[in-house]
Amino acid sequence: MNVAGTDPRRQLLLEMLRVGLGAVDGRRRTAETLKSLAAEGSLTGPCQIAAVGKAACAMALGAHDALGDRIQRTLIIAKDGHLHAGVKTLPAVEVMHSSHPMPDQRSLDAGQRLWEFVAQLPQQVLPVFLVSGGASSLAEVLVPGASLQELRQLNATGLASGEDIAQLNARRRRLSRLKGGGLTACLQGRTALALFVSDVPGDDPAIIGSGLLGPSPRELTADRVTRRIIARIEDAMQAVAARAVELRSWLSDARFTGDADRLAVRLTHELYLSGAEICVWGGESVVRLPENPGQGGRNQHLALAAARLIAGQEDLLFLAAGTDGTDGPTDDAGALVDGETCARVTVAGLDVDRSLAAADSQAALAAAGDLIHTGPTGTNVGDLVVGLKLSSARARSWCERNGVNAPMR
Repeated sequence: MNVAGTDPRRQLLLEMLRVGLGAVDGRRRTAETLKSLAAEGSLTGPCQIAAVGKAACAMALGAHDALGDRIQRTLIIAKDGHLHAGVKTLPAVEVMHSSHPMPDQRSLDAGQRLWEFVAQLPQQVLPVFLVSGGASSLAEVLVPGASLQELRQLNATGLASGEDIAQLNARRRRLSRLKGGGLTACLQGRTALALFVSDVPGDDPAIIGSGLLGPSPRELTADRVTRRIIARIEDAMQAVAARAVELRSWLSDARFTGDADRLAVRLTHELYLSGAEICVWGGESVVRLPENPGQGGRNQHLALAAARLIAGQEDLLFLAAGTDGTDGPTDDAGALVDGETCARVTVAGLDVDRSLAAADSQAALAAAGDLIHTGPTGTNVGDLVVGLKLSSARARSWCERNGVNAPMR
């Protein structure tokens, strides 16, 4: 993870992010779940794997860790840049690269291949579906009369307006034969297993991936899909709290949603008034884009808006990051800001207010040295936000006692 400075408070916050991500690692959580199911006798015989989403590669590797040569073939549909080198060594594996957050022709090709995968399943084989966020864009089969251009316009409008993900997914399903339980219906009542890494409020399989493996909408279609949520943002939050031993910690009991600028006000206010030294939130914000937006994502925008509010506060720091390792159209996960962030932006010749108004947070945060870059993480459970109210001396002492001493570059 790259971020400027060797302030021990930054080291502490980056350690919290690392631990949070580890708790929801797609490979580990998939392997643990499948091993447990196999041990209890509810998972027997040969399997075929279909993994779709930003965590597809990690989840597929976890399936092979657990089931080994019981897996006959594996289909992986992954986002560009999220291909794990290890999947190339898997036996009988087919990997398709696709587009996110905007679908393209590859999304339609991948959706057709997924549809064929189900149609070609041998009767004696158990299909195991591994679904994570991003599946909505990565794989699609359109209803008759719908076009790729219509699908792209729907996505573009929804993303620009900051539309709630449940509402956007509901509109996506109207164009899709695959979503809203369409793939479940394609199974025609056969037994299947679906594991989900959830990035949506309520962890509802009917919403994750626009309901790719959600309940079938057809009342007469038998639904014999066993569904398990194997990772969620609360798992990451609880891991952060457990790691923050010796610090007074507070976890939000509700996921945040809504406008990033307003959330920045609320979350920094909660941090400032809290008696805790570390505050942890999880959820997903939205940014309403101007006509010609700059570069940045919702976590970068949230962090820069928070930086404006904690300017001059020596003991306050604020980290906001996408757990998938990307933020909007950028390759940065988010940012870690402090009371001097705005001053560093100004020294670099940029203006925080103008950057926020233009949805151009990335350049300002890059100038401040505050961007977080993790690369693809193998998970996707939404956004993790951690606030710190701590002196540098106390943070240094904590890092020394807990083995967090390596300088960050």
